[in-house]
Amino acid sequence: MMTKLGLTLNETKTSVKNARLESFDFLGYTLGPRHFRNGGRWYLSAAPSKKSVLRIKRKVSELLTPGNKGAWPEVQARLNRLLGGWSAYFSYGSLATAHQAVDRHVFDRVLAFPRRRHKTPGRGVRRFSDQIYGNSGVLVLNRVRKVSPTCAL
Repeated sequence: MMTKLGLTLNETKTSVKNARLESFDFLGYTLGPRHFRNGGRWYLSAAPSKKSVLRIKRKVSELLTPGNKGAWPEVQARLNRLLGGWSAYFSYGSLATAHQAVDRHVFDRVLAFPRRRHKTPGRGVRRFSDQIYGNSGVLVLNRVRKVSPTCAL
């Protein structure tokens, strides 16, 4: 069938794995066995892969570079679109650890952004956190409400 379509398998990327015993990455997700922390029971899960978490962190860092001279509302809108799109794609599976990692990185980068502009000492947590991070500011992934897709209803 694949030869009729003109497709070939990449031998270096293709492998056969038992999903109950070992995990594998596919389309940005890591699929495979995980265990509950409390009971230690094993289950099959899907979670954003480490590579995709690192990729979103890199994109956030590129957006919030010192050389970005855009107005904060424009930068915030671009950042919220980026985070919203990422969280919409990765809305399935075990998300808490990935969301926490991205949220911590975004928090540090976002607070460093105005601190560099206003040349304030420290991390700028007291001065800027209420204004730009949270309810009316940057999207916090751990607070994003998980909604079932409309096709599932």
